[in-house]
Amino acid sequence: MSVISHSNCSNTSDFILSGIPYLEDFNLWMGFLLIAMYIVAVMGNISILYIIKVDQELHEPMYIFLFMLSMIDLFMATTTMPRMMGIFWMADFKIAFNMCLTQMFFIHFLSALESGILVAMAVDRYVAICHPLRYSAILTNEKICIMSTLIVVRGALVMIPIPLIIKRLPEWKNNVLTHSYCLHQEVMNLACGDIRVNVIYGLFVIISVMGIDSLFISISYLLIIKAVLGLVEEASMKAFRTCAAHICAVLVYYIPLIGLSVVHRFKNSTIPNLHILFGNVYLLLPPVINPLIYGIKTKKIRNGLKKLWSKIIGQEKTSQIM
Repeated sequence: MSVISHSNCSNTSDFILSGIPYLEDFNLWMGFLLIAMYIVAVMGNISILYIIKVDQELHEPMYIFLFMLSMIDLFMATTTMPRMMGIFWMADFKIAFNMCLTQMFFIHFLSALESGILVAMAVDRYVAICHPLRYSAILTNEKICIMSTLIVVRGALVMIPIPLIIKRLPEWKNNVLTHSYCLHQEVMNLACGDIRVNVIYGLFVIISVMGIDSLFISISYLLIIKAVLGLVEEASMKAFRTCAAHICAVLVYYIPLIGLSVVHRFKNSTIPNLHILFGNVYLLLPPVINPLIYGIKTKKIRNGLKKLWSKIIGQEKTSQIM
């Protein structure tokens, strides 16, 4: 590890966030795009939360996990998008050091929760397809509660040390971040001190959370494929259709995450600003896309959305008549 001259290091009370390089002249339009994405994310996820809450037929494991996923996506969108709009519309690039650490924790914590919920949803699909007659006996409300608690506790225990090991770093080479939000991988690279602890812990988090979760998801689908291959064509297609929305959600989450982790560790040898593209896709895409995926691919959610819109339109017509 190279030795950094301490004459080039200093303390900092804040960091400077960045917009999108080479597109500064389009910040106004980027702000409009971002607020449109935020509205879609908020309205889409709130709609799914409402539909699942009011429809008693949807109070089963698959939709309970979807309810949790929508909650996480709603919080993730609120943690990142409004702050980014401040950059594009008000040129508010400065973020206080402690606020940066807070945002960093919530981004990584919510990412761990989303990864864990995707595993729980994979287990749900495995049980539904491979053990359909025992589905209700295996995925009881008590077991769902235990799984959900373990996901939250794991996320908190693993992610709480991240801002703490950043805060221990004494000085900084500079305080300019290339992203529009605070990530552990980037903030640690601005430090003058020894960051070996940060590097090792960052790798531990990736392997112990996302790595293990992706392994469990892969195993679940290998078992599903094995079971489906023994079914007749019509039954196998129906089984795959029940997994389509979850597979799309997994790909939307994991492909940008893997890409972001890779380019951050080989940033100097990759296409310039590729890490910024992956970073924005990783954080902004799932909250926007997941409600659309489940709204299109899941029949009960689609029917619930139709009923909701019919109810809203009916109320508007009634208010106009009055």
